[in-house]
Amino acid sequence: MFTSEKGVVEEWLSEFKTLPETSLPNYATNLKDKSSLVSSLYKVIQEPQSELLEPVCHQLFEFYRSGEEQLLRFTLQFLPELIWCYLAVSASRNVHSSGCIEALLLGVYNLEIVDKQGHSKVLSFTIPSLSKPSVYHEPSSIGSMALTESALSQHGLSKVVYSGPHPQREMLTAQNRFEVLTFLLLCYNAALTYMPSVSLQSLCHICSRICVCGYPRQHVRKYKGISSRVPVSSGFMVQMLTGIYFAFYNGEWDLAQKALDDIIYRAQLELYPEPLLVANAIQASLPHGAMKSSKEGTRCIQVEITPTSSRISRNAVTSMSIRGHRWKRHAIILSYHLQF
Repeated sequence: MFTSEKGVVEEWLSEFKTLPETSLPNYATNLKDKSSLVSSLYKVIQEPQSELLEPVCHQLFEFYRSGEEQLLRFTLQFLPELIWCYLAVSASRNVHSSGCIEALLLGVYNLEIVDKQGHSKVLSFTIPSLSKPSVYHEPSSIGSMALTESALSQHGLSKVVYSGPHPQREMLTAQNRFEVLTFLLLCYNAALTYMPSVSLQSLCHICSRICVCGYPRQHVRKYKGISSRVPVSSGFMVQMLTGIYFAFYNGEWDLAQKALDDIIYRAQLELYPEPLLVANAIQASLPHGAMKSSKEGTRCIQVEITPTSSRISRNAVTSMSIRGHRWKRHAIILSYHLQF
């Protein structure tokens, strides 16, 4: 780490300590434009033996619990790199050098599992019904399945998936490690639209490294550093895929493609059905050519809108039209025989 980069980090550490509370919103707004500070912080996180790592982790946690949305997102952008550093140190069994990173991850987790009143959060998600139209489909175009889904929806039989409440954790162990890390990635994915390009690049890199370290593909990717295998859970890989899918359509096509290939490689080795299902679905839905989209501007995924029911009804094949076609055909044959 260069002296100039070290000076940038030290200035950032001292500036926040003397900042009056009334200046916090302006400070948070201007912080995201300091690219030199962000790159310097990444270098600190990537050096487990750095003397600045502990004060940096402490300040990132102060940002997260400050209640200021911009400061919370500033900390979140480093989450993939923090997770990788923790897993890499854990795989090398040098746990003592990751103490401050572990404390930061636990602090963010314990803050996220409760609401502002301190009560445990329960997240819910309603699985969409095919009987109701969306930007992806029209119920009338599905045929007999639409009738079944429509009948079910009238009885209110919609499926809701719940997550939580999650228990407080005082330390990370082999038993709860991926429960905590999977939830943290879920929080990161919830804020993906606010993450800068450097964070998406970090996400793609760490997904590749987690999946191939300790396996023959590590030599193909030419990843240096640890050569131990990094344990990973099925749910954690699914959360990685969520972020990778977003990166595909937001300026990081090549890195996301490499990460997707590596996740499929690892999922096949581990025989994990969930990440294989999601990864293959993502791969099948990708356009043939790379997306030449700008890294700035509107972030969206392009979808092809199916025709509406009014457009379909003009040429739709119904039982009445089939009968009409059949009688018309019989009339033509009958007139032909009468002529001869």
